[in-house]
Amino acid sequence: MTRTGTDDPEVFDNSERHRYEIESDGNVAGFVDYAFTSHNVTLIHTEIDEASGGKGLASRLIKAALDDIRRQHKAVRPTCSFAAAYIGRHPEYADLVAGATYPPR
Repeated sequence: MTRTGTDDPEVFDNSERHRYEIESDGNVAGFVDYAFTSHNVTLIHTEIDEASGGKGLASRLIKAALDDIRRQHKAVRPTCSFAAAYIGRHPEYADLVAGATYPPR
């Protein structure tokens, strides 16, 4: 995940801070904290800046994080209620949940 320098919201992995961040108009508009283990990524907490709320940024953030986790062939533990609800609404990510059949067949 790299920054493209466009005004379109973009998600990137800020590994130093252990979180995926979504940037909009050159500013960090939100993040999801994570913890890695050798096989799993725990999504701990999602937060979107109040001024950026209502734009669907949290959903874009979680989708991008899940796509990145899939690319890494890891499972996810969604302890964050927003991430868990997102996966519940998007069954295409259910196979990523730790304990599910993984990798997908």
